[in-house]
Amino acid sequence: MLPTADICDNFPTKVLVARPIFKDFGGKTAFFGKVVTIKTLDDNTKVKKILEGNGENQVLVVDGEGSMNCALLGGNLALLASQNNWSGIIINGCVRDQLEIMVENIGVKALAVHPKKSEKNDGGEYKVTLNFADISISDGDYIYADEDGIVVSKEELKF
Repeated sequence: MLPTADICDNFPTKVLVARPIFKDFGGKTAFFGKVVTIKTLDDNTKVKKILEGNGENQVLVVDGEGSMNCALLGGNLALLASQNNWSGIIINGCVRDQLEIMVENIGVKALAVHPKKSEKNDGGEYKVTLNFADISISDGDYIYADEDGIVVSKEELKF
């Protein structure tokens, strides 16, 4: 994977850089892949459904609208994502079970930790363009994330 700093240096006009508001929670801090998007508020039903599928070379980006009401990902879903080969998960919202998430072979970035689980009402939408952290992310974009931050590109970047 290309470091995000090198990506910014080499492709300055091809990437958007997310505002640095995310913390690392997963067992991997560097990950990349093709974006799958979900927008949901306080309901992780669709997050679980998408993580049940093969996530090889993909990153799930969840816009939880920055909610601090509950967690959209916990230890069970992080394990599921790791078992199904997801590269990473970025959540504009909260996670829980951080000690369980940190041992999984998956990158997880989120805003904060919250002990309460989410609702299960099948709320939310798949494959929508998301706008948070001063960037726009569409289904099918490419995400590159590491300890330095998150960058998004419309195309896969290679040196």
